[in-house]
Amino acid sequence: MDPSAYQGMNVVENRHWWFTARRKIIDRLIADMDLPEGARILEAGCGTGGNLALLARHGTLEAFEYDAEARRLASAKGVCPINDGMLPDRVNASDASFDLVAMLDVLEHVDADTASLVTLRTKLTPGGRLLATVPAMPFLWSRHDELHHHKRRYTKASLSAALVAAGFAIDRIGYFNSLLFPLAVMQRLVAKATGREEPLDAVPAAPLNRTFEAVFASERHFLGSVAFPVGLSLFAVARRRAAADRAVA
Repeated sequence: MDPSAYQGMNVVENRHWWFTARRKIIDRLIADMDLPEGARILEAGCGTGGNLALLARHGTLEAFEYDAEARRLASAKGVCPINDGMLPDRVNASDASFDLVAMLDVLEHVDADTASLVTLRTKLTPGGRLLATVPAMPFLWSRHDELHHHKRRYTKASLSAALVAAGFAIDRIGYFNSLLFPLAVMQRLVAKATGREEPLDAVPAAPLNRTFEAVFASERHFLGSVAFPVGLSLFAVARRRAAADRAVA
């Protein structure tokens, strides 16, 4: 991402409704995994560290990040050591030692998405899980994606295909940030029609910020019972597949 995007993210990630609500959803997804006591967790591409405290509540955490400035900002939070690393082939973490790898809005940044997933699969214990979140719906591509150096937005089919090709068995996959989807589509259409695209990272006025957070975060209560047909984001929980390990061997 542009350096300005990292600085902006570090400023707003504890206040902006998108970050705060998404952490509640991620927390629920991890809680539903029933990880072992003392689980080892790796965050792949931790950015400025906004998710570190959340992940550390679920186990012993390690993280890596390729951007020096983002790594500095994440390290300053004091949650865990932040290693230098970059997908797909420069990951400073032990092989086959993690119960969970969290890849939270990272996959869209890398050119070789399937190769990156293969690398992360080798870092998991047999049966270990990957939790990935990505931006969804290619037709929503905007200046925001360009500023953040996204390579693509995903559909459920394209994310599933990448995971299966990388040797994962998918436990759960679905859209989220769905209740606000109509409003987001309207905003993108207006921006394209007028040529005026407001920065999506700006924190709205406090009442609106609280409302958006409450609506978005409420989706965590529906994860096990409602399959949203669309959403601004996708999540996937996938398991290291033994057959893929044998094929490589």
